[in-house]
Parts: sequence; C-alpha cells; structure tokens
Amino acid sequence: MGLLSRIFKVGEAEANSLVDKLEDPIKMTEQGIRDLKKDLDSSLKALAEVKAISIRSRQEMAEKQEQAKSYENKAILLIKKAESGQLEVAEADRLATEALSKKEDAVNSAALAKQNYDKLEAQIAQLNKNVNTLKSKIAHYENELKMLKARAKVSKATTKLNKSMANIDSGGTISMLEKMKDKVAEQEAMAEAYGDIADANRSLDDEIDAVLGDKATSGSSALDELKAKMKQG
Repeated sequence: MGLLSRIFKVGEAEANSLVDKLEDPIKMTEQGIRDLKKDLDSSLKALAEVKAISIRSRQEMAEKQEQAKSYENKAILLIKKAESGQLEVAEADRLATEALSKKEDAVNSAALAKQNYDKLEAQIAQLNKNVNTLKSKIAHYENELKMLKARAKVSKATTKLNKSMANIDSGGTISMLEKMKDKVAEQEAMAEAYGDIADANRSLDDEIDAVLGDKATSGSSALDELKAKMKQG
C-alpha cells in the first residue's frame, strides 16, 4: 500500500512532467492493484475459514450448555427416585454424582468454547475491517488509475498537437501561395497573348466580312425604323 501511495503522488505533479514518465507509473499501479486484489482474495478466504471455526465453536458451546443442563436434570431425577423409594439412596447418590461430574465437564467445555468463540469473533471483526479497507483502497486506486490514464491520453494528444503546431512552416506556406499566384498570372497572360495572336492571324476577307456584317445589321435596323414611321403616318 505504501508503494501505491507513493505512486499516486505523481497525480499531484504538473501535467508537463507526466508526459514522458507516465507509462511506468500506470503499469506499476495496475500491478499494485492486481496484488491488492490477490491480498483481498486471501483475506476473504481467511475470513470465511475463521467464520466457519467460529460457527463451530458457537455450536459446540450451545451443545455443551445443553449437556450440562441435561446432566443436572438427570441428577435431580435420580435423587427424586431415591426419595420416592424407586431407587436405593446409595445408588441414586452414586449415579447423581457421576451425572454432576459430567455436568461439570460439560460446563467447562462450554466455557472453553465460549472463550474460543469470543476470540474468533474479535478476529472476524478485525478481518472484516481489513477486508473493507482493502476494498476501499482498491476502489480508490482504480479511480485514480482511470484519472491517470485519461490525463496521459490528454497530455499525449496535447503534446502531439502542440508539436504539429510548432512545426508548421508559415513562411513556406506563404511562399507556395505566392508562387501559385505568379503561376496563375502567367497562365492568364499566356491566354491573353494567344487571343491577340488569334486576332492578328485573321485574313483581310475576315476583317471585311466582319465590318460588312455590322453594317448590314445597322441597315436592317434603319429600314425597320423607317417602316414603323410610315405605318404611324
């Protein structure tokens, strides 16, 4: 338990100091909890064995007490038989004395059984206390272990993220963006240049047809306007 108590002092340290050293305490704690559970199993087994002995001592005590009462009752009956003439006094006294001797043995055995029973009950109380303490410690350490594991995951994830953020090359990213802008500008200029070349390569007939085509369109528009005026007049 002292080892586990020292281990869980780690939980009071700063998160940064846990990042690189937390794996070993977790493994040590897991092993410590397994050891405590073995101790708990042993304590439960011992508790069951002592309880069984205590139950037997209590039964023995009750049996001896009943025997003592039984022998005393028998001695009384023997004396009454002698008084009623059913049994010779000497014989009744002999048998009654033997019965009382048996009663005394039973009383002593009952007293011894009670002493054993009382001692066993005290041991059971202490074992119960130890078992409950172990159960409480195990539950506490299991909760602490869950917390440590969670903190370890958060610390690792945070460290990984911070390292990624620290390794970001903002200058390189900006440089790539600038190169991309230049590339796009070059492509736009190239497209415009090819357009100029296409216009320069038109033949004279193409130019004339283009001009005449615009005039024909203009003439058609003028004719349409004239016809509209005539209809109005």
